[in-house]
Amino acid sequence: QVQFVESGGGLVQPGGSLRLSCAASGSISSVYAMGWYRQGPGKQRELVARITNGGSTYYVDSVKGRFTISRDNAKNTVYLQMNSLKPEDTAVYYCNTWPSAGSSWGQGTQVTVSS
Repeated sequence: QVQFVESGGGLVQPGGSLRLSCAASGSISSVYAMGWYRQGPGKQRELVARITNGGSTYYVDSVKGRFTISRDNAKNTVYLQMNSLKPEDTAVYYCNTWPSAGSSWGQGTQVTVSS
């Protein structure tokens, strides 16, 4: 089973930017869709963005126009560029297949947006 390792999180001020990376332990070229998910304090994990092999993307309304998901199948890596960050974006961010049923979760990377 493919494992995912997320990185790139940190503490950033409101309005700042971060770029998250997700390295897969195996090939993702045959994976139809990859997604970035997040779980904020006291909240359930939610899908933030997903991208298909064909490049079609989906974003939850709260991040549209601010976040951009991309994938590099040759590097088995998925990225999430996050701009204009808000305090409500504070969460642990995970990547996984979409849908994620049956896939194991990595440790995630903490994103904290605070002044």
